[in-house]
Amino acid sequence: MTYEETQRLARRTKARAKPRDEEHRLQAACVRLFRLKYPRWRHLLFAVPNGGRRDAVTGARLKAEGATAGVADLILFIPNRRHGGLAIEMKTPNGRQSKQQREWQRMCEEAGNKYVLCRSAADFIREIDQYFKDM
Repeated sequence: MTYEETQRLARRTKARAKPRDEEHRLQAACVRLFRLKYPRWRHLLFAVPNGGRRDAVTGARLKAEGATAGVADLILFIPNRRHGGLAIEMKTPNGRQSKQQREWQRMCEEAGNKYVLCRSAADFIREIDQYFKDM
């Protein structure tokens, strides 16, 4: 194999950067806090595992089953006086919403749900507490 062929192959098979798990750790901590603070509702806050790396076959299967780009990370399936439910997008302090996430937020809010972006456990607890005040 020539040097040029090796370089082309290397560019095509270049591995993605290893994902940082900061957002995962934040989300897991928030779910633990919620379950401790609100044990009665612990099963009505759930994750939507739309993200992550998957092979093409698994991705196609999930898409056929209804996986949708942009859906919030966490859903609180409890209505209050103002909203039908709460969608929570977790982001690191420097994280940004994708175009699909902004579009899903718009549709979620138009349908009468509340959508929040949380960048810390303090943000998360504040938003949850505020949501429950409107029960």
